[in-house]
Amino acid sequence: MHVSSFSLLFFFFVLLYGLHRWHRGRNSQAPAVFAGLLLGVVFGGLLQLSRSWGAAPHEVLPWIQMLGESYVNLLYMLVMPLVLTSILVAVVKVSHTQALGKISISVLGVLLGTTAIAALIGVLMAELFGLSAAGLVEGTREAARVEVLNERIGQVSDLSIPEIITSFVPRNIFLDLTGARSTSVIAVVIFAVLLGLSALAVRREFPKEGAAIERFVHVAQVWVMKLVRLVMAFTPYGVMALVAGLIAKSSWADIVNLFGFVVASFCAIGLMFLVHGLLLLLNGVNPLYYFSKVWPVLVFAFSSRSSAATIPFNVETQVDQLRNSPAIANFSASFGATIGQNGCAGIYPAMLATMVAVPMGIDVWDPLWLSTLVAVTVISSFGIAGVGGGATFAALVVLPAMGLPVTIAALLISVEPLIDMARTALNVNGAMTAGTLTQRWLGDEVPAADVVEG
Repeated sequence: MHVSSFSLLFFFFVLLYGLHRWHRGRNSQAPAVFAGLLLGVVFGGLLQLSRSWGAAPHEVLPWIQMLGESYVNLLYMLVMPLVLTSILVAVVKVSHTQALGKISISVLGVLLGTTAIAALIGVLMAELFGLSAAGLVEGTREAARVEVLNERIGQVSDLSIPEIITSFVPRNIFLDLTGARSTSVIAVVIFAVLLGLSALAVRREFPKEGAAIERFVHVAQVWVMKLVRLVMAFTPYGVMALVAGLIAKSSWADIVNLFGFVVASFCAIGLMFLVHGLLLLLNGVNPLYYFSKVWPVLVFAFSSRSSAATIPFNVETQVDQLRNSPAIANFSASFGATIGQNGCAGIYPAMLATMVAVPMGIDVWDPLWLSTLVAVTVISSFGIAGVGGGATFAALVVLPAMGLPVTIAALLISVEPLIDMARTALNVNGAMTAGTLTQRWLGDEVPAADVVEG
């Protein structure tokens, strides 16, 4: 390793140690997460500048990415145990099973309803900024991406709505517990609900055995939540490494070249955050209070680009900070990671469809075409993988369904990581908004449960 590269790496670990010393002993993690974000931006920018000094940032980046990706891997490790135990405990503790149906309907209603609004905002922003696929230039990277997309489109273009719904049903729960499918989280939720309902049946017929089951699942949840809090302690350092790596790898020339699309995307995402805030306000929740509690989760979602990896942090914040019922928190976080993602499955495919439709002479404000786009977007939002690249999957479903080519998804590859960060934060906020509204509507039936001590 070059001496300058070693110096940069040493400086990075000095910053990490300084962040640790500053954070140690503090009760709140939020300031440390924000500090990690700022330090990541600064160090990522330093790596960008180091090229002009003769340094070799490519020697430093693997070590930084090792830290960030290791933290994300730990979060993925938590997802399935957390979803399984939390949903199971929620079902076992609910005295009326009808409440589970109401929770599901409420959460899905908010997720899908806001996705429809997001699609309309995507069309509006593409039109206001005059975005069109006609002006995009296809380079070497983009041409390679087109080939990949053409291969992937065959995997999703023939999926019917019944096939999409069928994919939610678990066939091999052990396979789904590995997260092997894009709909594995939903499959595990369904399995946990069924397992919980069977536990309720056992409790009615065999009270002694039912009490033992309830005690067992409670112990399992306490154990898993202790693991969650153990991993969450590393959040500031994981955020710092993730952001530093993203900034260091960003191509500012590409961002400038596609500046209009970047600005339009961020405006659309910002408008959807306002829509979430308005929905909360209309239902008696102070948006300022809400965002003051959830912004550390949004920072992590922004830096990790993964709704699925954010599930543990999402659930913990809903229960501990927003005082949502664990049942509601787990349902909303789990569903929100794969269904009705406002950013990836709402705004993005709608913007791309508009950008392609305009040069083809299609009137995007034609009521029939617009309503069809919104309907296809909402339906296609089922089963979108909650990891980086889920937006591309959504585009591969929506564009062919509207009779449009998918090439545009490849032409925007240069700025995808930057926009995907904000889209993921919006996805996660949509899930937390759905949980908070559901708690507001069903509070009498599903009271906020006691927080599991960890």
